[in-house]
Amino acid sequence: MNAIPEAIGGPGDHAHVLLGLKATHMLADVVRQIKRGSSVWIHSHGVRKFAWQEGYASFTVSPSQINKVKEYIANQVEHHRRKSYEEEYLELLRLSGVEFDERYLW
Repeated sequence: MNAIPEAIGGPGDHAHVLLGLKATHMLADVVRQIKRGSSVWIHSHGVRKFAWQEGYASFTVSPSQINKVKEYIANQVEHHRRKSYEEEYLELLRLSGVEFDERYLW
């Protein structure tokens, strides 16, 4: 889709993807293609019990913070030894001012 993958990683139960997108990209289409393509690849390598969750979260990143986000993605395993995915996700939603009902997150 001509997006620029800056960093990709995760500890195993979720993934972080830092992408450079064009103004013409539609985020839902990009995420759909990432999920579709990665699912096909995973299943072709013998993993049968794999499925993406229905939703996703997306946050914009200031150009001045790209290197910090790359480092964060590269250190996911270590990072989640200190803070769970769920704790961090809730914190990101709150810091970003996103209203949510926790009944629908998990």
